[in-house]
Parts: sequence; structure tokens; C-alpha cells
Amino acid sequence: MIVKQIWTNNDFRNFNYIIACPSTGEALAIDPLDYNKCLSVSKNNGFEITQILNTHHHHDHIGGNSDIIRQTGAKLLAHAEAKNDIPDIDIGLSAGDTVSVGKLVDLEVLDTPGHTMSHVCLLSHTDQPTLFCGDTLFNAGAGHCKGGGHPGSLYSTFNQQLSKLPNDTLIYPGHDYIENNLNFTLDREPDNKAAKTLKTKIQGQDTNDPLVTTMELEKQINTFFRLNSETVRNQLAEKFPELGANPSEKDVFLKLRELRNSW
Repeated sequence: MIVKQIWTNNDFRNFNYIIACPSTGEALAIDPLDYNKCLSVSKNNGFEITQILNTHHHHDHIGGNSDIIRQTGAKLLAHAEAKNDIPDIDIGLSAGDTVSVGKLVDLEVLDTPGHTMSHVCLLSHTDQPTLFCGDTLFNAGAGHCKGGGHPGSLYSTFNQQLSKLPNDTLIYPGHDYIENNLNFTLDREPDNKAAKTLKTKIQGQDTNDPLVTTMELEKQINTFFRLNSETVRNQLAEKFPELGANPSEKDVFLKLRELRNSW
């Protein structure tokens, strides 16, 4: 599996992706907002975009669809329940479906509600597992739920799906928010040595060649996975005394998401 991460250099800080089969050169474009860059990367590498996948319906993820389809004839794939939000879907996806790219690439569809209620991620079951996670999971952060999602559903996605992925899973999110997300982690957990070290490492990083985290690292530096951290819990108890002495993991997650909305 060949992965090209494309930095759009726009105000939304989007990443677009091209996934290609090394045997046939057939390619899948994920959330190709910057269609010119996606087409250029494909052409320069000898790829042929035959499919587009939208992780969810927000404009900064679907805005390049029509231009790529017009120039390539690619089929459009998205969550089966997004048909009223994403025009001209060819194939509706559900949990457990397989997206095949050429002869050698198979990607499992995960139904990951929270940021929106019709959101999918793609997981490769290769020797190096890889997650293309749209706006569900960010490096050191989690997607907001203000654009048609629900924080309770986002918690369930983190708790029941993401946290159970192999530790060596590579994380490819839809945006570059890592520095600000690390600042939030350190605001909640000032004694997090891993987050401090990583913040120093990534400051001023080249967004055309950014750090790719793993699930193991996310569990160390992403506050939305650190629901049992004593520091995180003590800080929340000071701000939200109504949580009581022993809040559930879900309650901790929901309060963290509430804080992040206005942080």
C-alpha cells in the first residue's frame, strides 16, 4: 500500500490522502478538497484515481469531489447514511465493508459516529496497520461535535473501537492540529512528560512531511485516551465539582470535550 499525505496549506489545515496499489497504480483519494494537488500527486506518481472516499459530509472534505470525478470518472464512496448530505454517492458504506484499491489494497470500513453521525474511518490490515480517521481522531486530540455530531457517540467510538486498535497502528487524521492539541493536553495534565517532549519535537515541523503518530503514542499524549489519569481527574474535579469523587470514564470524556470546545 502506497500512502501519499497531502498538505493543503489552507486555513482549515486539511490533510488529503492518496492511497495507491503498488501493483496496478489504481488509487483512492480520501477527502480530496485540494483536487489540483491530489490530481498532480497522482499524475506525478503514475497513479490513476478510480475512487474517492469522503469520511464525512463537511464541505472541507467533499469540496473537491466534483472536479476529480469530472476529470477521472472516479466512483464516490461515503457512509450509507450520508446520501442526503453528500451529492452523487455511488457506493454507500457500512461497518465491516471492504474498500479495495487495485489488486493488493483492502481497507476495512469503520462506522465512527461522533464528529458527525455518518462518519467512516478506513483501517488497513497490513503488516503496518494504518487508520485514516478523518475528523474523528486527530493527533493528540478528538473531533468536535458541533457540526451534526454527538459527544456521547464520540466517546463510544473512542472507547469501543479506537482504543482497541493495535498499538502500532499509524494515525492519519484529516487536519494538522497537533501543536494546539498538545497544548490542551498539557493544560489538563501538566506533568505529562511524553506530551512535553513531543511538543518540543514537533514545533515548527514541516507540514509537508509531518510526524505520523501511532496509537501507542496517542494513548500517552492524547487527553481523550487518558481518562484515568489522576492529574486529569483532579483538574476536572476542581472545575466541575458536580462530577463527584469517582466519575465514570464517559463523564470525564464528555467534560474534556466540553472544555475543548471553548479552549
